[in-house]
Amino acid sequence: MSVSTAAPDQTLCRDISGALEVLGRDVLVPLVTGGEVTYAALDYAASAPALQRVWDDVAAYAPYYGSVHRGAGYLSQLSTDLFENSRATVAEFLGCRGSDQVVFTRSTTDSLNLLAAALPDDCQVFVFETEHHASLLPWRDAKVNYLNAPRTPAQAVETLERALADRTVTIEGGYGPALVCVTGASNVTGELWPVKELAAAAHAHGARIVLDAAQLAPHHPLDIAELDVDWVAFSGHKLYAPFGSGVLAGRADWLQSAEPYLAGGGASRKVARRDDGGVDVDWHTTAARHEAGSPNVIGVYSIASACKALAEAGFDSLVAREQQLVTKVLDGLADVDAVKVLSLFGDEAPRVGVISFVVEGWNSSHFAAALSAEYGIGVRDGLFCAHPLVRTLLGSDPQDPGECGAPEAEPGERSLNAIRVSFGAGTPDEHVERFVRAVKELVQDGAKWNYRTEEGRCVPAV
Repeated sequence: MSVSTAAPDQTLCRDISGALEVLGRDVLVPLVTGGEVTYAALDYAASAPALQRVWDDVAAYAPYYGSVHRGAGYLSQLSTDLFENSRATVAEFLGCRGSDQVVFTRSTTDSLNLLAAALPDDCQVFVFETEHHASLLPWRDAKVNYLNAPRTPAQAVETLERALADRTVTIEGGYGPALVCVTGASNVTGELWPVKELAAAAHAHGARIVLDAAQLAPHHPLDIAELDVDWVAFSGHKLYAPFGSGVLAGRADWLQSAEPYLAGGGASRKVARRDDGGVDVDWHTTAARHEAGSPNVIGVYSIASACKALAEAGFDSLVAREQQLVTKVLDGLADVDAVKVLSLFGDEAPRVGVISFVVEGWNSSHFAAALSAEYGIGVRDGLFCAHPLVRTLLGSDPQDPGECGAPEAEPGERSLNAIRVSFGAGTPDEHVERFVRAVKELVQDGAKWNYRTEEGRCVPAV
């Protein structure tokens, strides 16, 4: 993405060649057994490494950084142009409709909390227990209907249809507003959800739908109009774009009618004192209504740069490459009897590069620590901020101990947590091959090092 006010003798966008290279592929990390190895970053579902393209674009812009929407100077004008062009790039990447708004936030969590704050009175919310906490928890001021975990995509649609048909009558014999919140791809199993079918079911029953695309957007093409969803939320840090920005894109009416998410400069068009000593405020009706304060222009530009890089590279090749890695990991884990891969929809369900599993006889934190300390592999262990889903998949009681990322069990003891491996653009074959080999060696031979629990984490003993 370029800006119309170009910096002298520089371009803010690079050629697409090499655009999906990621930073950190050559980083060396120490092993407890001695020596160093290149770090295998297999925790993309938490935060994906930055694309080299994004880093270079941001570095090219950084000397020209200025205030946004508030300055008459050249750098301020350039930064404002960059910021608003980034909004247009994101809208194009998402396939937004002409009337949709793109609001920049801090993250997926922030986006969904913004939407929760904009819900009309008496709105009922429908959300599956399988959601990430970012989409499970923001609806505290609404009547929330938590739906049980489905075991097939068809069952998900049927469950939603029944719940919407049975919802409480609220307004003059009618149902009133309703919102469905659903993930596009699970952050635990990586499985793809039937978003288009769920959207059709929601609309058939007079409800709206918001898509948590945090795990979908980095892996698959995303088209709001084609999926017929009302809103989409995602985070830059999962889309190969650091610096702490997110997006809420979709219908404008609820957002325009709601009080500003944050009250302050930028959200207001006019503020005047009243005779009684108070103030009257005329708020913006554009996306600026919910973007008070000085915006994170570097974070926003990084998202736009990543969107453009992914679009130019083409999702067909990205998806095909990722599926090769998914197959390699699943086939490798299938060879280990002690490993159980977690799934809602079954082994053949399509998924993105996110796979969670448990290993018989191993505390998940211990296993993840050994992968890191002895093989230089970074994965995630815990409940992945999706506690109800992981507990359902593990068949545990909701009151059983176990925390997200901080299991209480000692090394060697059973824990109510899982291990997650995740990957995407820029992941070398060697990283997943090393991971599969490490799993097999740890199960067969055990850890080469002793480990202890320190502040809830399993770490190498020294």
